[in-house]
Amino acid sequence: MHITELIKQGKFVVTCEIDSPKGVNQEDFLDKVDMVKESVDAVCVGDNLRAVMRCAPLAMCHLLQERAVEPIMQMNTRDRNRLAIQSDLLAAATLGVENIVATTGYDVSLGDHREAVSVNDIDTTALVRAAREMNEGRDLAGHALEGASNFCIGVLTSLAPKSEPAGMARLEQEVAEGALFIKTQPVYEPEVLEKFMESVGRFKLPVIVGHVMLKSASMASFLNSNVPDIQVPDSVIRQLEGHSREDLIKASQQITIEFLRKIKPMCQGVHLIPMGWERYVPNVIEAL
Repeated sequence: MHITELIKQGKFVVTCEIDSPKGVNQEDFLDKVDMVKESVDAVCVGDNLRAVMRCAPLAMCHLLQERAVEPIMQMNTRDRNRLAIQSDLLAAATLGVENIVATTGYDVSLGDHREAVSVNDIDTTALVRAAREMNEGRDLAGHALEGASNFCIGVLTSLAPKSEPAGMARLEQEVAEGALFIKTQPVYEPEVLEKFMESVGRFKLPVIVGHVMLKSASMASFLNSNVPDIQVPDSVIRQLEGHSREDLIKASQQITIEFLRKIKPMCQGVHLIPMGWERYVPNVIEAL
């Protein structure tokens, strides 16, 4: 089912991100899926997230479908030319994977294959256009397809101050090309989200807000220093300091719960990134 259909029904959508395995062993991935599947509406699988080579998301999305879990497949423009992108889109459509999120992908210098060459033959705007045109029965070159796709196309955007105004300009182009929902990079300040929601209100598209569950103050500081699109405020970092391990887990969950309660009236859903803490996702959703 399209994520947007749930939102039209008035549901506050909850999605969860689970990394695909770095290898062929599926057990850990599926164990994490089993931890969250009763609490979320869909599981999102990244595409070589953080420029770390992992199993292609389409395979994991197919496994999710076999478990009756709605998949969301991210697709980056960094790793493929337009032929490969369209081919993978057709493969997804053939397998019934319909929720797609277009991303650029982090620079390869941040990952585990720093000698890799970024492709970026097309940008995310063209990727959105490719998916939309496939829904209309043709490819990017205008050639007719043997059957049309049925994609629900999402785009990823950052709320970090350094992404403006370029980020908003790109988002406007993606919406013009056919994006149907917006997913944000992780956010921690309701005031920042409120300002963003005001700026994108004219698009009349649902917004699903990203949020990483923070495991420690040092993790939050690492994200600030190494992930360009995330900014954890000092006030949140201080809430994670000076705890025992057990109390730290409780404090982290409470930060997430309080944040989600504040933003729930502003947006149409949340995208949780548990980073190995999938077992705590049901607690957070139940409290929400």
